[in-house]
Amino acid sequence: MKTIIDGILNDLIFWMAWIIIPLSMEIIPSIIGSIILVKKKLLYKEKEFRGRLPEVTIIVPVYNSASTLYECIKSINDCTYPNELLNIIVVNNGSSDESFNIFCICQEKFKDLPMRWLSSKKGKSKALNMAIFNSEGKYIINIDSDGVLHKDAVKNMILRFERDNSINCATGVVLVESSKIKNTKELFLRFIRECEMMEYYQAFLAGRNYEAEYNSIYTISGAFSCFKKSLLLKTKLYNTDTISEDTHVTFQIKHLLKKKVHICENAFFFVEPIDNFDKLYTQRQRWQRGQVEISNMFFKDKLKSFSLSKFDRTVYLLLFDHTFAFPRMIWYFALICLTFLNYSLKTILSSLIVLNSLYIIISFIYSINIISFLTPYKEMRKEYISRLYILFIMPLYNFIVFWIRIAGIINSINRDSSWRTVTFSQERTKIKEIIKSDFNYLIGLRDKLKRIVNK
Repeated sequence: MKTIIDGILNDLIFWMAWIIIPLSMEIIPSIIGSIILVKKKLLYKEKEFRGRLPEVTIIVPVYNSASTLYECIKSINDCTYPNELLNIIVVNNGSSDESFNIFCICQEKFKDLPMRWLSSKKGKSKALNMAIFNSEGKYIINIDSDGVLHKDAVKNMILRFERDNSINCATGVVLVESSKIKNTKELFLRFIRECEMMEYYQAFLAGRNYEAEYNSIYTISGAFSCFKKSLLLKTKLYNTDTISEDTHVTFQIKHLLKKKVHICENAFFFVEPIDNFDKLYTQRQRWQRGQVEISNMFFKDKLKSFSLSKFDRTVYLLLFDHTFAFPRMIWYFALICLTFLNYSLKTILSSLIVLNSLYIIISFIYSINIISFLTPYKEMRKEYISRLYILFIMPLYNFIVFWIRIAGIINSINRDSSWRTVTFSQERTKIKEIIKSDFNYLIGLRDKLKRIVNK
């Protein structure tokens, strides 16, 4: 009897210790978030707009964008917002390709679309700041040059502002262009691209959509964002000392100007799928490094004296995200150690299956909300539903991205800030060189000891 009780207690302690942090950190908050999204969908009703549409400046920063710029500008021309109310500023920040020639072709092709070409010093922040000072109209929209707007994106975004005067800034919904994934032949790259697409759907139509309800959006997406010009000019504009200028301006608006950051969940911008694993590795490390940099700029003192009595949601999320990253990393290594602590392989595998099943269930719960928000967009909704099977492999993708983020945190400690982040291939080559050097040292030491002994 004692043996049975000890076994039950042993298993109970194991399951509690193993699942308590994932349950409290991710699973329970996800369920709460899903409930809030359902409530938002049911209660939100758009007001009727009878006014006159305002003038808008769309800023497109360009850096070696010859292969994508035409489609980007074409998407602006094809949108349902009147061309005569648009002012397009294509601002170059050090391109060495044919971007300017593509711009000239667009000028000739889309004669009804007012557009200008500006040249700034190298750096996206410098390009954006120059364009802001040359902008016209009530609103400023920033989009990346490697993506395309949904035909109703600009109109839906501006109407959201016009219907609610309290909105000063908003992020659009950034999604991966699914049509570019279909021709991917390499199996691993196809896996990454499919998962990336589903990740973006969850991040914007679930994650940020929920965060917007509590003004806890961490970053106004640099790929597609909109501001009242009057608000943007009250900030210090885009910071040139960080690789995460979009997060920096978000924090200025939230924490210095005390304004809420919104999301326009029916304004879509489609970006190219990731090129390869190296690009995914550098992109996510850059995002992680930027998060660390901006948090240090704004919350250096708050992080030192953080207490629940002075609750700051952004600080809380930051600590939540980073403080528990390393325990989660240790857990993965602990799996190996558990086999030496009398835990059966069956128990360990069962725990992993349970955890991943919970993550998959949460993804499907989020998907119900995503599908409801896509109801007016039949083709996008159909495309998303056809890929729901990918949710079964998302835990593996998230596992890979988790380790990339860990690498980003570590690299942000010992490397200077730069857009040119070291790729995975470069990291791997460097590790091989270090291992080879260490082995050569050990071999040399062994040979030296042999000679001493022989003498």
